[in-house]
Amino acid sequence: MLMPDPKFVRTLLGRYAELQMRYAEKPCQEIRWQLDDVAYTLCVSTGTRTIPDALAVADRVLQQAAANGPAHPTQAA
Repeated sequence: MLMPDPKFVRTLLGRYAELQMRYAEKPCQEIRWQLDDVAYTLCVSTGTRTIPDALAVADRVLQQAAANGPAHPTQAA
């Protein structure tokens, strides 16, 4: 499986966390739809079917990206 871009994954995780907090503070259908949409996108982008699996894969993607360092290292002048 091709791994998703770590920046994209990080953005999705941030959005997912933000929406979870907003929904916990003030449950409403609009936020629920947005949360479901982000959860679906996380699942699709990680090749999983459940949000717990998607979060686990997303964590691995970010850990691997951190271990590999920056994609385009800067060169010392």
